Amino acid sequence: MDDRIVQFIAGLRASGVRVSLAESQDAFRATEIIGVLDREPFKNALRATLIKEHKDEPIFEKLFPLYFGAGGPPLIPPEQALTPDQRKMLEAAMRALAGDLNRLLQMLASGQGPTREEMERWAQQAGARWANRPEHQQRLTREMLRQMGLGDLLEQIEKLLEKLAQLGMTAEGQQALREMLQANLNALQEQASRFAGQTIARRLAEQPPQQFDERELMETPFAELTESEARELRRLVARLAAKLRSRAALRQKKGDGKTLDVKATLRANLRTATVPFDLHFKKRRLKPKFLLLCDVSESMHTVIDFMLRLMYELQDHVAKARSFGFYDHLEELSDEFIQHRPDEAIPNIRRRFPHRPYSTDLGGCLQRFFDEHLDAVDRRTTVIVLGDARNNLFDPRLDLFDRLRRRARRVVWFNPEPRYEWGTGDSDIYKYAPFCDAVHQVNNLAELAEAVDRLFTIR
Repeated sequence: MDDRIVQFIAGLRASGVRVSLAESQDAFRATEIIGVLDREPFKNALRATLIKEHKDEPIFEKLFPLYFGAGGPPLIPPEQALTPDQRKMLEAAMRALAGDLNRLLQMLASGQGPTREEMERWAQQAGARWANRPEHQQRLTREMLRQMGLGDLLEQIEKLLEKLAQLGMTAEGQQALREMLQANLNALQEQASRFAGQTIARRLAEQPPQQFDERELMETPFAELTESEARELRRLVARLAAKLRSRAALRQKKGDGKTLDVKATLRANLRTATVPFDLHFKKRRLKPKFLLLCDVSESMHTVIDFMLRLMYELQDHVAKARSFGFYDHLEELSDEFIQHRPDEAIPNIRRRFPHRPYSTDLGGCLQRFFDEHLDAVDRRTTVIVLGDARNNLFDPRLDLFDRLRRRARRVVWFNPEPRYEWGTGDSDIYKYAPFCDAVHQVNNLAELAEAVDRLFTIR
């Protein structure tokens, strides 16, 4: 069992879960105390010691049965399902058709499962060398059963029943045999599934942990990220935000925060006819105020995930920030990040905007924003719109967007689509662009980080 736990830990690491040496030792100590006979406490002990982050739990749930599943239920022998006379007829029919029946039907009728060597051979023939992820288990199982002879099993069963009828087996006996064959087929499918899972588990344990090129990953388009790549990028966000915080802090430190207040200086020196001349300064507020309007439609989920994580990590360099999500309706999201960390807040946000095809309506959401939340914008506010500007042919309400631009300090738009798709189909980005101070392509994390960094440039 110790070897199996070692392989399980290696499989977790190969799937992107970070497990330290100390955590591995904790897992062994916990299982020594709890034991391995009671499956559920054993599983809970491994989860508690090896899994630190909520997002890694699905990986644990996928891998655990691969490494710690039993061999599957045994096949039912004929002695348990058929009478002595029916068994004799079955044996006679099997001898008569010995050269015509495939191995699969022979196993089902005899109640004797395949040997490990046969399982290994069928797995290799089914393409086990290419199966190295939990998601491949179902396909590998299906192919193994096909190699055993599942494709023509029904034809083989009918041939056997026809022979039994000739030997005088009653309809009740034939039905009992059918039920036994079906039960054994179900048991064999489960055995094949478990064997396929264990084969994948061994390959996972032999794989080195996934290595990612950080620069290449940063430049991979959001739409092309695999789940493991997205998970690795989320880990990079904290380090990336630390760099952005340092740069923002350096910019804020460069000046003394003062600018000459010409009007106040002239007023103050009128009484002395400007002699001596006293200079008056106005204090410059260095921390910006942000208003974030996020398109939360299905196509934007990955981009929103990273944008909100970055803004969460940078909140100590923001004077005030309010976030809103828009889709077929508008909702304020600010409280989600006050009450929860991003790993909890982002799934909550998605649940608040259930998917409805072709429902994005920024124009309608702008109207609601003006009706209910206009106090969120003043002359110090930078408005950031994150979206692909695809309004499904609804009115874009450029009049409201222009009023928003006049009220705010500046308006910037982050568009995750590649530029060559801007303005195609129902994209309204070129209608909104004249009312924006800047429009940035944010097709990957590198572009998104650069665009966010520019938000902290002192103006």
